[in-house]
Amino acid sequence: MTILDELKWRGAINQQTDEEGLTDLVKNKSVGLYVGIDPTGDSMHVGHLIPFMILKRFQLAGHRPYIVIGGGTGSIGDPSGKKSERVLQSMEQVHHNEAAITAQMEHLFGQDGSFNIVNNYDWLSKMSLLDFLRDYGKLFNVNNMLAKEVVASRLEVGISFTEFTYQILQSVDFLHLYQAEDVQLQVGGADQWGNITAGIDLIHKIEGADAKAYGLTIPLMLKADGTKFGKTAGGAVWLDPEKTSPYEFYQFWLNQDDRDVVKYLKYFTFLSQDEIADLEKKVETQPEKREAQRRLAEEVTAFVHGKEAVTEAENISKALFSGDVADLSANEIEQGFKNMPSVEVSKEKRNIVEWLVDVTSIEPSRRQAREDVNNGAIRINGEKVTDVNAEIDPSTHFDGKFVIVRRGKKRYFLARVK
Repeated sequence: MTILDELKWRGAINQQTDEEGLTDLVKNKSVGLYVGIDPTGDSMHVGHLIPFMILKRFQLAGHRPYIVIGGGTGSIGDPSGKKSERVLQSMEQVHHNEAAITAQMEHLFGQDGSFNIVNNYDWLSKMSLLDFLRDYGKLFNVNNMLAKEVVASRLEVGISFTEFTYQILQSVDFLHLYQAEDVQLQVGGADQWGNITAGIDLIHKIEGADAKAYGLTIPLMLKADGTKFGKTAGGAVWLDPEKTSPYEFYQFWLNQDDRDVVKYLKYFTFLSQDEIADLEKKVETQPEKREAQRRLAEEVTAFVHGKEAVTEAENISKALFSGDVADLSANEIEQGFKNMPSVEVSKEKRNIVEWLVDVTSIEPSRRQAREDVNNGAIRINGEKVTDVNAEIDPSTHFDGKFVIVRRGKKRYFLARVK
């Protein structure tokens, strides 16, 4: 089975420019290929992972992946998928984002020398306006550019000349990598088809019609309900652990619909066909166990954040389900209780009733607080408290950073110690 056969089985191919030619190429050599990403933000989100999972599979199959950080194109902005003009970022912000995205790529692809990260600012910034117009602009027919979906979709609302030229710059990227690094394949999302084919056309015009350059796009990822993949009520699911904690990241995958989970196992994990087939059967016969979702969460979280993050996420999940939170670390508390009601408290020791009412406002009145304590409805740091004369000492657990209160069976509160 070739890498292309595997991608077909995984449902990861949308369009190819020359399927027969590309099939022959991957059978006969270690192919140079690339995926580009513009540093429009300082972190990727799970939607960005889709083409880079394809790049990773090529890497594991012995091919030569290149990641193009768009320091040049990112300062302009890709009109693909956008209904209006992008707001230009300062070069200082672009450089900050470049560094952050590069660090994420190095984590995902390893540092064993089997892949390369390049920045198109290095060659685009050296091109003069006259060189751009004479060497490349002359080779692009405006009528053809207007017909590309990426431009045509914007004509009604308008597109600036800056964004209009984006496909020329991306084409120059492909040409540069073809000439300098023997890169023959560009991979991108479905919305990149026009940009990719423009690059192949440029290579053919400069290098000859027989030049072996290919393009491959990935299907648009939609959930079973028709909505866009990767979005939650809280927004995008980021790879940066400061934006989306590893626990939240794990929960995102764990909570996937039965109708989507097998598709995501194929796209986002490196499990074998037999392993995925076995999990697919379990979705059909034992959906309540959610084994496929759990395996999906484990695999993707380990890939992005490491195995330790999986252990932490599972510890948090078990603790929240059982109420036994005493053994969690301060870091696990920070992740697991991030979106729960919270209040700041001092390090001062206080009577539990006073603390629940006057300090935290967790209880509405002292009468209610005493009643809940007497009835065993209050747990502090995982331990049931039934003595109304008990004392709260915020320094005793979780490195003195937090006090966790559970009122009833499911209502949690987090007190952050100042």
